[in-house]
Amino acid sequence: MGVNYPPTIIVRHPNENPRKCSVLPLRGRPDLIFSAYPLAEPPHLQNYVRLAAEGPELSPADAERGLLLLDASWRWAKSMTRQFLDVPPRSLHGYETAYPRVSKRGTDPDNGLASVEALYLAYRILGRPTDGLLDHYRWAAEFLRRNRLLPATA
Repeated sequence: MGVNYPPTIIVRHPNENPRKCSVLPLRGRPDLIFSAYPLAEPPHLQNYVRLAAEGPELSPADAERGLLLLDASWRWAKSMTRQFLDVPPRSLHGYETAYPRVSKRGTDPDNGLASVEALYLAYRILGRPTDGLLDHYRWAAEFLRRNRLLPATA
């Protein structure tokens, strides 16, 4: 798979349960770089946008930019964001998660998605290949059905 856009950087919180992680099965893809939080030395993110619950919507105008995805529960992601405030946020509105989650602390935003769902949607919006992104996601068919999405092809 040749990549002609900046790699997506996924920063994972150490308290996240690997068994519940929706993006870990994607390790090894050439378009993804996984890093553990906290980062001793953050990567250069000058031409990146950060997927977030709030902010302007991600659009095809962002196609040349890299994606930063913070992979954590919403409670942890909020604290992680402080290290990346200089990376412009982009949101994904109008989509419904299929991931069966219930926040005991009420920290999940209404438009909260599983990390792999957000990654899939971002790639579709940016015109990037989505092949294989949902292959290991248990709720892929339900996610696509709920959001009236047909799988995009490369």
